[in-house]
Amino acid sequence: MKHTEAWKRNAPNEIKIGLISISDRASKGVYNDEGIPALQSWLISAIKTPCAFHERLIADEYETITETIVELVDDMGCDLILTTGGTGPSRRDVTPEATLDAGTREMPGFGEQMRQISLQFVPTAILSRQTAVLREIEEHTALIINLPGQPKAIAETLEGLKDADGKTLVPGIFAAVPYCIDLIGGPYIETNESIIKAFRPKSAIKK
Repeated sequence: MKHTEAWKRNAPNEIKIGLISISDRASKGVYNDEGIPALQSWLISAIKTPCAFHERLIADEYETITETIVELVDDMGCDLILTTGGTGPSRRDVTPEATLDAGTREMPGFGEQMRQISLQFVPTAILSRQTAVLREIEEHTALIINLPGQPKAIAETLEGLKDADGKTLVPGIFAAVPYCIDLIGGPYIETNESIIKAFRPKSAIKK
């Protein structure tokens, strides 16, 4: 596979992250998108490793979502892609199906844990259909995760729930992301432990 210039990393351990906000109205300029700014703000605070972001604001269209995920992995070389929006039960909510179409293997544990976190706040969390997949192409694999649409819910699902003393009550999904990226051959991600502590087996921790 011939890699494009976009695949180049500015540092050996730089992580390339694709951010996709899926909203009919925001993509038409009816209102300002809040998903990408919320995602990027949280990631910058949580990740100590160098990051390069590739942002896309698109409509809730099945083929557009699938094509955007494929472009960010195949053409831009992203290691991690986070989508926000389009995961409910309405007919326009097609993000999970479009994500599955772009993937080669499903990672259902991410969706299961996100619903567990959200259920601590609202019973309607069971209506969310978020999932995650791997997209495996020659010489490269990426992790793609569907996140909620609301900035507050995005932070909660990534970071998890903590008590007043900062002790983790329900682990956030991002705790598992760095080790997953390790296992699929991506860069070694270090996190700001005051925000989220990455979990790795002792044998996988680099000094």
